[in-house]
Amino acid sequence: MAKIIGGITTSHIPLIGKAIDQGLQQTPYWKTFFDAYPPIHDWLEEEKPDVAIIFYNDHGLEFFIDKKPTFAIGAAAQYHNADEGWGIKPIPPINGDQELSWHICNELVEKEFDITICQEMRVDHGLTVPMQLMWPGNQYEHMKVIPVCINVEQHPMPSPKRCFDLGKAIGEAVESYDKDLKVVVLGTGGLSHQLDGERAGFINKEFDLYCMDKIISEPEALTSLTIRDLVEEAGAQGPELIMWLGMRGTLRGELNVLHSNYHIPISNTGAGTMLIENKE
Repeated sequence: MAKIIGGITTSHIPLIGKAIDQGLQQTPYWKTFFDAYPPIHDWLEEEKPDVAIIFYNDHGLEFFIDKKPTFAIGAAAQYHNADEGWGIKPIPPINGDQELSWHICNELVEKEFDITICQEMRVDHGLTVPMQLMWPGNQYEHMKVIPVCINVEQHPMPSPKRCFDLGKAIGEAVESYDKDLKVVVLGTGGLSHQLDGERAGFINKEFDLYCMDKIISEPEALTSLTIRDLVEEAGAQGPELIMWLGMRGTLRGELNVLHSNYHIPISNTGAGTMLIENKE
């Protein structure tokens, strides 16, 4: 049977992709941020997962404000990146796992989740930056990826509890899959940040660290929050925490935090990185 071996949280700021593209990882501005990832690289190399399920949000490449599904899941053989206007070269295609994707989609619909199933899907920095951070040098050709895209751009957005429940349902679907696969789940985005308006540049370190604690010890404390709460506490883009909650919902075993790091400021965003082992 398929098994979820762990979860990873990571920022997906587009400027990270540009730093990678220009080889700036060890410059003073970026070094502390990138130095948080080698322990994750070592764990991925040791565990060798077959599939990565990635909770992320699209920023207008595939879904613009005229058509914005609440939940969209990829069921494609490959996922392609495109130029988003940052002057970053698109990364190589990312391989999908169509069979597992369809299994998850069928299970979600059976559990009354209304999802958009995408047999073609372009992926932006919300997904590509985490791929580059997890597998430096774009060395991810051995991995299969299932994108889970959540609306965090246009109101109304799904509640933290709904996203946690989505993660639970995806975790149950993976566990019911009859192939021996090792699956890692990524929750991307955030933490606190506001990119525009009167509070542009707003970061709430205290709230970010609270979220990093509660995501492990008491996720119900976060699922009781509303989207409005997240905007007030973490800025207009703070609701990206719901991707973390999607990841957390998939983890059902005893959890062990193998690595944790918090760093500000990177592109006016609180960047939280965690490696969570999901024990049986």
